[in-house]
Amino acid sequence: MDKFMKTAIDEARTGINAGHGGPFGCVIVRDGEIVGQGHNEVIKRHDPTCHGEVMAIRNACEKLGTHDLKGCQLYTTAEPCPMCAGAIMWANIQKVYYGCNINDTDRIGFRDKAFYEAPEDISEELHREECLEVFAEYQAIKNKKHY
Repeated sequence: MDKFMKTAIDEARTGINAGHGGPFGCVIVRDGEIVGQGHNEVIKRHDPTCHGEVMAIRNACEKLGTHDLKGCQLYTTAEPCPMCAGAIMWANIQKVYYGCNINDTDRIGFRDKAFYEAPEDISEELHREECLEVFAEYQAIKNKKHY
């Protein structure tokens, strides 16, 4: 077995044995070395965004002192949900390896499949002009970083 996927699996077991959340562990690798790791901490932190991939991204960014994980690969025990896939893209991670797919997560009671379907329309535009003013203020700042 790939040593990085084994570490992701071990991380998942650590999380479930501690009661932190579901069986989702993750590691991030750069140049053959683990630079970040994490597991699902949704229950522990009372935060629905604390998926294994997000926790590993946060850990890697903190360790490396950057928000850009270009050149990294991610190993995770399950196919990333749309939220995690978005975080992976924002972090510029170049390759993702996963163990179980969304059908597997569905079988053990997770509702990931629902997030791949068209969501109920819960959003509405509000005070666009005032928000555009904030965007203009930001755009006027010199030497800003986007992300």
